[in-house]
Amino acid sequence: MSALHLYDTATREVGVFKPLIPGQVSIYVCGATVQSHPHIGHVRSAVNFDILRRWLTWSGYDVTFIRNVTDIDDKILHKAVHEKSPWWAVAMKYERIFTQAFASLNVLPPTYEPRATGHITQMVELMQILIDNGAAYAPGNGDVYLEVRKLKRYLTLSGQKLDDLMPAADADETFKKDPRDFALWKAAKAGDPSWPTPWGAGRPGWHLECSAMAHAYLGEAFDIHGGGLDLVFPHHENEIAQSEAAGYKFANRWMHNAWVTQSGEKMSKSLGNTLQVEVILQRVRGIELRWYLGSAHYRSMLEYSEAALDESAVAFRRIENFLLRATELLDSPLKPTISDAFCGAMNDDLAVPAGLASISENLRAGNQAITDGDKSAIAKNANEIRGALQILGCDPFDSNYPQSSTTDVNQALDGVIKLALKERAAARERKDFAASDAIRDGLLDLGITIEDTAQGPRWSITEKS
Repeated sequence: MSALHLYDTATREVGVFKPLIPGQVSIYVCGATVQSHPHIGHVRSAVNFDILRRWLTWSGYDVTFIRNVTDIDDKILHKAVHEKSPWWAVAMKYERIFTQAFASLNVLPPTYEPRATGHITQMVELMQILIDNGAAYAPGNGDVYLEVRKLKRYLTLSGQKLDDLMPAADADETFKKDPRDFALWKAAKAGDPSWPTPWGAGRPGWHLECSAMAHAYLGEAFDIHGGGLDLVFPHHENEIAQSEAAGYKFANRWMHNAWVTQSGEKMSKSLGNTLQVEVILQRVRGIELRWYLGSAHYRSMLEYSEAALDESAVAFRRIENFLLRATELLDSPLKPTISDAFCGAMNDDLAVPAGLASISENLRAGNQAITDGDKSAIAKNANEIRGALQILGCDPFDSNYPQSSTTDVNQALDGVIKLALKERAAARERKDFAASDAIRDGLLDLGITIEDTAQGPRWSITEKS
């Protein structure tokens, strides 16, 4: 088996992945700021890093996967005012909605899921280190800032120049030594939540939260830090800055997934083109939405359209129907395996599109094997398809799907179609060809094609023009 190669945002190169500790992989991924309903741009990141995690686990690694929850933030406080609800109630409400969205798409729960408000002590300790070594300062108003011009290196991910940056708009510039210094801690404002520190009551800055939580759960150095492409600057740049200023090596490799776009623009609330997960799940099943979101390479933009989603869902149903048909024809249960082609694709920086091509070839060969009555070939291709689907988190037999009744629905559909085919066969036997053709045409109108073969009639779902 070839070695796993992954892209590193910091080096801008694809290289061999070697964990810091043999056999173990530590991953920190920035999770949600829980202040609204999740849209598919949010969950694409979760799906992409879930695929990474599943592949590492299949490859034999013991994976520790951390995904945080930002439960205190300006946006949460603003939403609390708008909803006339306590800030903590707003955060908990949307955290639960995010959790349900992740579960609907079969995203595995993280090993640990720390909340920012549960780690204030670790944040205070980190700020104390930074103040003691001269990297940060407390001007006396309750704020604490990182002094960016004292850093040995800064902006390593984005490649920007410090003097070209706009002032950090996260606190009152009156107290800053340099407009580009960013807030580690924000002084308390009337009516806002706050926690006591040696420098005054207040609440944490967004960047500080992740550095403190990553250190608490993964130590001074860990293998992979992940997140969306939009987090490269300022969030991840500032995480590196404050962590390295504290003497931590921090992340050994940086991975970022690209956006979901609509009409060429990044999906966001400000553009008014948000597509909420719970709304889309009224149109397609969770397994189909996950298939769509995971189908592009994680570093490629995914342009959303209803037509593209529908086409993807139809393609997945063809695969699903083959697996259902294979399980009926085979004498023993499927035993998922990974083909060399799929393995090679995944080890090439998680090249899912190439992996999907290998699944398509398995599907073609498997359907031909059904036509030929070759059970050995049916089993080989079905096992390789199911093995690949398990890595992609799209195994229709996976009980983790809340809508695992999908299999029952498909089995019921299969039964109904077989009943129609039985009626069609009876009509043909009594030479009532008008009735036979009416059944065939009725099924065709529903997008179900009937093919008469030597082994009997076969049905498949086809995309309607």
